[in-house]
Amino acid sequence: MSDIIEQESTDSLKSSTPEKESLLSSINSPEDLRKLPEEKLPELCKEIREFLISNLSKNPGHFGSSMGAVDIIVALHYVYNTPRDRVVWDVGHQAYAHKLLTGRRNDFHNLRKYNGLSGFPIPSESEYDTFVCGHAGNSISAALGMAIADMNTPGEDDRKTVAVIGDASIGNGLAFEGLNNAANNPNNLLIILNDNDMSIDDNVGALHRYLSDLTTSSRYNRVRMKLYNKFKKNGWIGDKGKGLVLRFNNSLKALISKQQNIFEGLNIRYFGPFDGNDVRKVVKVLSEIKDMQGPRILHLSTKKGKGFSSAEENPHAWHAPGKFNPSTGEKISQKGNLAWQEVFGKTLVELAEKNEAICGITAAMPSGTSMSIMQEAFPKRTFDVGISEGHAVTFAGGLAAAGKKPFVAIYSSFLQRAYDNIIHDVAIQGLPVVFCIDRAGIVGEDGVTHHGLFDISYLRTIPNISVASPMDAPTLRNLMKTAENTNSPFAIRYPRGKSESNSLDTEPAEIPIGKGRKMYSSTAPGARTAILSLGPVGHEALEAAKRLEKDGYAVDVYDMIWVKPLDMEILTRVAKEYDLVVTVEDGVRNGGFGSAVLEAFSSLKCHIPLLRLGAPDAWVSHGSVAELRADCGFDADGIIKVILNELSSLSAK
Repeated sequence: MSDIIEQESTDSLKSSTPEKESLLSSINSPEDLRKLPEEKLPELCKEIREFLISNLSKNPGHFGSSMGAVDIIVALHYVYNTPRDRVVWDVGHQAYAHKLLTGRRNDFHNLRKYNGLSGFPIPSESEYDTFVCGHAGNSISAALGMAIADMNTPGEDDRKTVAVIGDASIGNGLAFEGLNNAANNPNNLLIILNDNDMSIDDNVGALHRYLSDLTTSSRYNRVRMKLYNKFKKNGWIGDKGKGLVLRFNNSLKALISKQQNIFEGLNIRYFGPFDGNDVRKVVKVLSEIKDMQGPRILHLSTKKGKGFSSAEENPHAWHAPGKFNPSTGEKISQKGNLAWQEVFGKTLVELAEKNEAICGITAAMPSGTSMSIMQEAFPKRTFDVGISEGHAVTFAGGLAAAGKKPFVAIYSSFLQRAYDNIIHDVAIQGLPVVFCIDRAGIVGEDGVTHHGLFDISYLRTIPNISVASPMDAPTLRNLMKTAENTNSPFAIRYPRGKSESNSLDTEPAEIPIGKGRKMYSSTAPGARTAILSLGPVGHEALEAAKRLEKDGYAVDVYDMIWVKPLDMEILTRVAKEYDLVVTVEDGVRNGGFGSAVLEAFSSLKCHIPLLRLGAPDAWVSHGSVAELRADCGFDADGIIKVILNELSSLSAK
């Protein structure tokens, strides 16, 4: 049961704390925050958590990490002169308190809603959001660029830059590249490692606590810098020697504290670990190291779900829990058909039970992709490689080269990060890796950084790869069975959300590669239109065709299934028998499925009118899937509109 009792909230989902009595209600910017006495900060953190619980219980978002990071966020805006001083976030899951303190509290009830606040920091929304951060691992590199730019800009060299990165994100290859570069270029970057997985050991002893405080004190660092400058002036130590001293200093601290850390070998000063959920302690440490020269790492340990016992006890389940009862912590389940991810996970286990060569790989998303089902059934054949998509693909290539059949489940937008690995480490060698591309197409509330709109375009140009998208759950199962027995790279894309079926009764069976199917035949007379759809968006096409038939229009629907290879038999027939062709895809129009059909018609020397529907050449924001499909014009209404307009135009000629 939650430690925090639910209080009656307003219709606008504002804080359960009465506005006139709360500290939070008086803060409309970090400048207001900095007027508070330091002793009030713990109370403010408590109010922020109450506000988040009240709001997120009704309007779901990323809960656990945002609750854990409250104290760090309050301390950062209290100590630093934001927005002149920059805070660069790594992923935005943790940054909800940042939004509350930077003038967006009154709009927070519209978080992740259509035309509302983004679920992630994004510069177009606020001057306090310094960089887009929907994908993990980029904060150090981006912040380092800002810090070095300021050092080399007259009048800007006093600005401070802080990168905040989590313990999962820092395992990303890009983060290590940023660390390496930070260690080898002059800069004053502060990197905060928000470690919400490991806890501080209470029994480390008085010496360790003393040493931690000593190494961040201004007096200690003044003495240390004077000694270094004296050594350098007398020629006893140079820049290379400075690195040796830093590494020795870190090693000495590790020896005394009996704690090792991965930063010992870098020329970066390391502080911590400290309790990141003690806001006054974080303020003290930040104040003491803020003006130091050179790159620094501050290690803060926090607790996911801090302040809400249900989330503290089960942080993985409370990453993004959906709606819940704020008083009891009970989740409000949404009934319905199996999610696409569940269909994938259960089918993979079925196949793996009969084929010992099958193994599963995911990149820090076992539950999100339902690879967790395989993980539970076959733990030795399932691999979560962390936030390392490029490694996941190359690792799969190695498994395949040694005779295994890897199924790699990664979100579409994250698979973008492994494009070179797909080409170089899998496709060139023709290795039989199966890419199960989750969250393909419009994903809804997570918005622009998470939409999986580009995979069709970026995969179909690769030689010798099969690319398919099922319209329904049985077809997904059949595609997975087909991929199992295909000795070349194979990609299957499917969306977020519920499938149209709740049954897995039908045994998965192989289907012909490159063969689609006719889903609907109209009996209406007159000019004939063919809709060629790809994937689950075919249900929008079916609805459009049935509605048009009621109004006397003849529209047939083909579920093409395959982007590569295309079903040339269907396309040849369509080119001869129809007056208008419309392609519908849940992806970008440019270079996508419609473009592939257009290229095929060109090779057939076919001049039939072709309309391509899909995401436009623009960034798609956040909102419900239905709202965003309507915006992009490929829901049933949009399909009907373009067909009627085109038929009207054709009849007028």
